[in-house]
Amino acid sequence: MTTSADSGWTHAGHGRPESVEPDPTTMAIATGLQLPKGFASIAADPDLGPAISMSLARVEKQLRLAIANSDPLADATSRHLIEAGGKRIRPLLTLLASQLGDASRPEVIQAAVVVELTHLATLYHDDVMDSAPYRRGAPTAHEVWGNTVAILTGDLIFARASILVSELGAQALGIQARTFERLCLGQLHETVGPRPDQDPVEHYLSVIADKTGSLVAASGQLGAIFAGVAEPIQRVLVEYGEKVGVAFQLADDVIDVTGLKQVSGKSPGTDLREGVETLPVLLLRRAAATDPSAAEVLALVEGDLTSDDALARAVAALQAHAVTAESWAIARQWAEEAVDALAPIPDGVVKSALSGFARAVVDRSV
Repeated sequence: MTTSADSGWTHAGHGRPESVEPDPTTMAIATGLQLPKGFASIAADPDLGPAISMSLARVEKQLRLAIANSDPLADATSRHLIEAGGKRIRPLLTLLASQLGDASRPEVIQAAVVVELTHLATLYHDDVMDSAPYRRGAPTAHEVWGNTVAILTGDLIFARASILVSELGAQALGIQARTFERLCLGQLHETVGPRPDQDPVEHYLSVIADKTGSLVAASGQLGAIFAGVAEPIQRVLVEYGEKVGVAFQLADDVIDVTGLKQVSGKSPGTDLREGVETLPVLLLRRAAATDPSAAEVLALVEGDLTSDDALARAVAALQAHAVTAESWAIARQWAEEAVDALAPIPDGVVKSALSGFARAVVDRSV
């Protein structure tokens, strides 16, 4: 990695923060950005909308600088998922939380880059664990380069995130470390399954709180910290993020059996075919003990789903059963609890946007 004074790179490979005035590249990125529908109130605001879009563009540019590497293989594998796109929900929450304080501080952008890099690192690992063939419409890294390269790429990206967060100070480093610990524990607990004395649904909720809720919570927390937001509001954003993260994943569970491929990015029944027991199946298994109709659907779900016809029958049966509506209700409950957690935040466009996002994750307009 070059380290000359005029190279634009640091020893770690991440770019130096750009000046306050955006360059043409950042302006071009901002022009092409579209905020998710859940953030419509931000997009419509004449001041906040452009500010958030410009900050997201800075994050996008810094993401690419952060993973750039002079080694051709490491550079190609690290760029793989970033170039596949993504909604950038976590950095967006970082930027939005910062609007409750001084959002102009450069540390806010760096914190937003850290949370997205951490997320990307986990995706490389998750895809290997799940043997997933596609991510964001593109072949997964392990399909292109193999499991070992994919895992090492995830490690490399997390190392870059760690360098960046270490520059933000001990508090941010502690948040990052504790979040990553929860991400790992969530994956571990998902892999080994519930204990004999543990309710499978409660186990699953704890897993997704660790695997998804923890990083969403850290995203808002870091944005608030570096914008100088008071600690009580920081705690509000942590609670909100935890609940939104769980709601988001629960909605993904239901989408897998409702045929909404266009919003989830994967074919209906992917989780069923891969034997992943998400909330609808867990509720179905619980109901099957006393409900003959649930037992019939469970037999389809547990059958041979190799053929598309068999998978389609299982998806249709599960979609029609009451446990799917129950799963939606649980997801919406978590979203509404997230909205309720925002009560201490003053009314305004930021609070409205956070509320809208929590509800949008279960209506899946993000």
